[in-house]
Amino acid sequence: MPQLTRTVRIGSSHGLHARPAKLFAQAAKEAGIPITIAKDAGKPVNAASILGIIALGLDQGDYVTLTADGDGADAAIERLSELLTTDHDAE
Repeated sequence: MPQLTRTVRIGSSHGLHARPAKLFAQAAKEAGIPITIAKDAGKPVNAASILGIIALGLDQGDYVTLTADGDGADAAIERLSELLTTDHDAE
């Protein structure tokens, strides 16, 4: 099972606050595989944990590294990257 990693830039103009963090955590949970998110070189947190994500204090332009492990890791990383790079505050 290859472990997949991708680094993306936060697109939401107000960063990953409650609403985008919730969308992201839900999508990570739905993937059904272990996924972590880390800010820069920081400690990775469970991507399905809304509190863990909010605790990272992610702002627009921050770089995060997603790591997914297991079947469907490709699709999961793709979907989560899309959520992170979208400006959810522009809707």
